[in-house]
Amino acid sequence: MSLKTFRWKGLRIALERFVEWRQRNLSDVAFLYILATITGILAGSGAFLLKRMVAIVSNLWVEHFNPDGVNWILLLVPVAGIMLTVVMCRYVLRMPLAHGVVRLMKNISNGVPVLRPALMFYPLIANSVTLGFGGSAGSEGPIAYAGAAIGSNLAKVFGLSSQMMMVMVGCGAGAGIAGIFKSPLGGVMFTLEVLKMPMTTLTVTVLVVTSITAAMTAYVLSGCTLDVPMLGQSAFDYGAFPFVLLLGVFCGFYSVYYSYMTKVVSGFLNGFSNRWFRNITGGFILSLSVFLFPALYGEGYGVVGKIVNGSFDAVLDYGPFGVRGGEWLLIAVAGGVLLIKCFATSATNNGGGVSGDFAPTLFAGCIAGFFFASLVNNVFHQELPVALFACFGMAGVMSGSIRAPLMAIFLTCEMTGTYSFFLQLTLTSAISFGVVRLFTYDSYFSHRLDRNNGLISRVKKRQ
Repeated sequence: MSLKTFRWKGLRIALERFVEWRQRNLSDVAFLYILATITGILAGSGAFLLKRMVAIVSNLWVEHFNPDGVNWILLLVPVAGIMLTVVMCRYVLRMPLAHGVVRLMKNISNGVPVLRPALMFYPLIANSVTLGFGGSAGSEGPIAYAGAAIGSNLAKVFGLSSQMMMVMVGCGAGAGIAGIFKSPLGGVMFTLEVLKMPMTTLTVTVLVVTSITAAMTAYVLSGCTLDVPMLGQSAFDYGAFPFVLLLGVFCGFYSVYYSYMTKVVSGFLNGFSNRWFRNITGGFILSLSVFLFPALYGEGYGVVGKIVNGSFDAVLDYGPFGVRGGEWLLIAVAGGVLLIKCFATSATNNGGGVSGDFAPTLFAGCIAGFFFASLVNNVFHQELPVALFACFGMAGVMSGSIRAPLMAIFLTCEMTGTYSFFLQLTLTSAISFGVVRLFTYDSYFSHRLDRNNGLISRVKKRQ
């Protein structure tokens, strides 16, 4: 976007005069903080709008589901959502939008700060269809892409240098993450840990301003509520610390499985030369997964919110295994969800959907913590606080799968409001990350992967 693109002559002239005045009276650095605040407000508003759009589309289907029985329609709705997203991206929006985080990493590594203005809106539209129809993934990739586009285009309109534009790209992406999770520190850590934006005093301070503004904007617009608040937190017995360490090990090994199977499914789908066959296959893998385990529908925050507050039967709702069962049925279904989640997420992201990779790891971590604590309690007759371990697992699996331990810790704390358990979250996250590092040294989004396995090479094949 540039001043020449404005159709209204009066507005264009006013902006040109403002830019001239700004260049005479304000340095790029000083004005950068103003643009960072504006970017934060817009990205936070976009995050709120995206959540509302996903909820509206999702409610069109969910209100017709039977929570107490088998829902055969789940064999059709997710695949229909994937195909609708594909058609929309190819023939209506005419823009590849999948793997937004990978595309941002590519732009930053190549020093390309200019993003198309349409990216401020298109990823949100496509993501609302993908998730609303049951895509088992998240919103963070699209909102990060949109936030980066907001930062890039604002910087371009107001005449900032290419270096400052690149700063605004990273800040906009972090603002998107901060807004979608209502987690300012999570947004900061995303830009520094995942996008690997160079750390300077200016970069970090502007990023903090943008992320706080975005998170607070989304928080206020949503009625000052958290997405998965942990209410009535129980006391933690410090004698259970050995099991927290074991949970970290469990999350680490599960993260290795999760990442490996995600790549296997991705490689399988991208092995099809016919892109329509690839999309249909991915859609049916997703539909079958969601039919067997309806907890996989969408981002899964509703299920996570119930589990961390003690309503463990949520893993059975809408499914073929009954709505109420004993402890062992819950454990078995949770185990099935853990095994299948990576298939559903990879099928969503690589089968044609436009979504993100972070929310799935938080969901899988919650189920992993619930599964671990419930199994220990039943086999070894312990009394571990299952809800708390589900919360700790969120940080553990995200840390191991995404390879971003600080982001995982702060996101979990800020999303659930469990700051009093910061030590337990840190231990689980650190141990999980350490276990994963024993098996791999690359990043989950690494663009340095081999061509046959790398995400970037697969994105290029689609273009």
